[in-house]
Amino acid sequence: MSRIGKQPIVIPSGVEVKLEGNLLKFKKGNLAKELDTKAHVNVEIKDNNILFSPKGEDRQSRAYWGTYRALAYNIVIGLTQGFSKTLEINGVGYKAALKGKILELSLGFSHPINYNIPEGIEIVVDKNNVIVKGSDKQVVGQVAAQIREFRPPEPYKGKGVKYSDERIIRKAGKTSKK
Repeated sequence: MSRIGKQPIVIPSGVEVKLEGNLLKFKKGNLAKELDTKAHVNVEIKDNNILFSPKGEDRQSRAYWGTYRALAYNIVIGLTQGFSKTLEINGVGYKAALKGKILELSLGFSHPINYNIPEGIEIVVDKNNVIVKGSDKQVVGQVAAQIREFRPPEPYKGKGVKYSDERIIRKAGKTSKK
């Protein structure tokens, strides 16, 4: 049985939740998100809580039970608090700058890398840190991964773009034979 799926989601003040058939609609101010629960999960809204239960006892329904509860919880957290990922840029001459809706990265290549910032994402550059913020957890993680992909950290000097909480396992350099 799902341990995550059993837990109710408390609807915070300021967030409106509507259930229209299989569609769960979340709204706070001008931000709106939808979650289609398809045919595997029952959803009900009771006493300012969202409750999930599987429609059947088959494996697929139980798998979706916890998944949809987690997705709905992430939407509620995204609308109220938002999500953020911090990237660190390490290396001599490596830097980042914002130019409108474009993030310009100088990562040791012969040319700067221009990254177009998607809708719904806010990027803040602070010295060697790039902070990616947004209300959708999946999009924030995807944007952070795409920025990291331009120059992943290398194991010898640690140069490159890494997550702030990432630990790079360092390797010893070459040694000479005597």
